[in-house]
Amino acid sequence: MGRIRVSTVINASPADVWEEVRHIDRHVDWMADAEAIKFRTAQVSGTGTTFDCITKVGPIKLTDRMAITEWRDGKAMGVRHQGLVTGSGQFTLARIRRDRTRFTWEERLVFPWWMGGPVGGVFGGVIMRSIWKRNLRVLKALIESGRA
Repeated sequence: MGRIRVSTVINASPADVWEEVRHIDRHVDWMADAEAIKFRTAQVSGTGTTFDCITKVGPIKLTDRMAITEWRDGKAMGVRHQGLVTGSGQFTLARIRRDRTRFTWEERLVFPWWMGGPVGGVFGGVIMRSIWKRNLRVLKALIESGRA
């Protein structure tokens, strides 16, 4: 199992950060590894929403089937991965000052045998951590520029 945790401080309130993050279809705007999102349900937000995310990391491209398992407005979004890579993840938002938010992204992923299984999870975790740190820099810039 690969455990990945990245975090950043965004100069915006949790409400402003949530306003960007709650739009699942816009995650492709700030996630370099997410190429496209296609909803599998008519519902596009909240617990129970399911979608496919076309994910590409280097030469590996796969469909990550996901389900939203937690939705607390302005506080947290949880997800379950149900595709080739399985596991769970969560975004959490915490106010650290009046208009600053600590945004944390944590995932526990299980990689299939052909991706190296547990060893692939360790190696994949290092790669994903690097990609997700970049993703959070882009998210921070989007929000701080006033897009949200």
